[in-house]
Amino acid sequence: MRTTFSIAAVALASLLSACATTAVDPTVTRYKIPGSSFPIANAVEVSGGASTVYLSGKVPPMVDKTKPSTDPAAYGGDTEGQTVAVLEAIDAQLKSMDLTMSDVVKMQVFLVKDPAKGGKMDFAGFMKGYTKYFGTEKQPLLPSRSAFEIAALANPAWFVEIEVVAVRGGRAVAK
Repeated sequence: MRTTFSIAAVALASLLSACATTAVDPTVTRYKIPGSSFPIANAVEVSGGASTVYLSGKVPPMVDKTKPSTDPAAYGGDTEGQTVAVLEAIDAQLKSMDLTMSDVVKMQVFLVKDPAKGGKMDFAGFMKGYTKYFGTEKQPLLPSRSAFEIAALANPAWFVEIEVVAVRGGRAVAK
């Protein structure tokens, strides 16, 4: 019994030592949607060694202080304008953390019905804003993404809220 324990202890110590000294090459693999050009990843895989950064949901910042806080125009107007304002805020926060939009691997989007669009969420307007930041020649790396229509946000003038997950230290690979 003592010999078995000693062998197991030596094996465990060797394994832990190897793990501690083995360099990990973190990669972020983005899988395309087969046969589609839709600008989201079908899946994103993050290997060990990279750190994950979760950004809280961002809503449109006030861009026109001459408008009342209950007026959508105060926050960029329609869904497209508000999406651009939110993505600019996310981009700024990422840059302050030494990250970029290309480090975003997961996005969740919450859209509210737009009265100017017949009381329906403006997914097309969201996509116009989104594609200014993702799937471009300058920034071709796509996150996995979900978009939801929700009943309301905290301010009735907001049409969009976006939260993202970014990865620090991953080498990008597309498949």
